[in-house]
Amino acid sequence: MVVAIRLARFGRKNFPFYRVTVADSRCKRDGRHLEVVGHYDPIPGNDGHKHIALNFERIRYWLSVGAQPSERVAKLLAQVGLLPKPPVRMPVGRPGNRGFAASAI
Repeated sequence: MVVAIRLARFGRKNFPFYRVTVADSRCKRDGRHLEVVGHYDPIPGNDGHKHIALNFERIRYWLSVGAQPSERVAKLLAQVGLLPKPPVRMPVGRPGNRGFAASAI
């Protein structure tokens, strides 16, 4: 069983709220999960900050037993210092477009 740490979307239309969950990678995004290890609110509050709360002990445990964080969760964990910063992905496009990466030549 491959375990993933990923976001499950809650909230309402145009006002998302995410739970950071540990789930089998074959399950649906908002489906069955093994454990909820935090939450993330991407809409800035009155103080102008996005709110995130994580259970560091449980996240460290799941990472130690081989759980793979999703791309967005890896960025969040890097912001709070649990993981090293992920490498920057260069956009790849057709030659002549602004999004063309020089390394893709």
